[in-house]
Amino acid sequence: MESLPVGTHSCGCEKLRHRAKLVVLTGGPGGGKSAILELARLYLCRHVVFVPEAASVVFGGGFPRVPGLAGMQASQRAIFRIQREMEELARKNPEAGMVVCDRGTIDGLAYWPGKPNAFFESVGTTMEAELKRYSAIVHITTPALPNQYQKNSIRHESLRQAREIDKKISELWAPHPHHHEVSAATNFIDKATSAIQVLRDHLPKCCQ
Repeated sequence: MESLPVGTHSCGCEKLRHRAKLVVLTGGPGGGKSAILELARLYLCRHVVFVPEAASVVFGGGFPRVPGLAGMQASQRAIFRIQREMEELARKNPEAGMVVCDRGTIDGLAYWPGKPNAFFESVGTTMEAELKRYSAIVHITTPALPNQYQKNSIRHESLRQAREIDKKISELWAPHPHHHEVSAATNFIDKATSAIQVLRDHLPKCCQ
């Protein structure tokens, strides 16, 4: 695809019920993930349900950002649990053929101050179980140039910190068999086009 798709993708599917699969759109801060999700909402068909970023729900809703080990761990446990609940709620939508998640449960490990096993033990799961939850991972890479990086009201990382987080997230999701990485070297239009095409490729066949 040489440019962003124009208009709304109409799948023509008349099924009343689908078996929804989960797809993650992830990446470090400042990569354009939120903007790409908004474009995907405009383009993809009505059988695609979107789950918001759990961290934005948690911190935007007033969850205290307490410095130190206990505060950071509490935040990530809260984000994990809200993420899981929102995913399950979206999957219960009978029209949902695909659920696109703004980050997934494994992203929290990039912010967890401790060993990965401690994180999974604290929320009652395993790395393998969380990887199996998702059908595909689309990683939007954080840009390398300062003029392409923008902070938001929830995330406050510097570009260096953002790129370090981006690398951690990429490494965490790398074992997934359907891990797609969208390069930061391309311009935003090309990044968005590539990401949306990957999402469309993972739609149920009846919706493609």
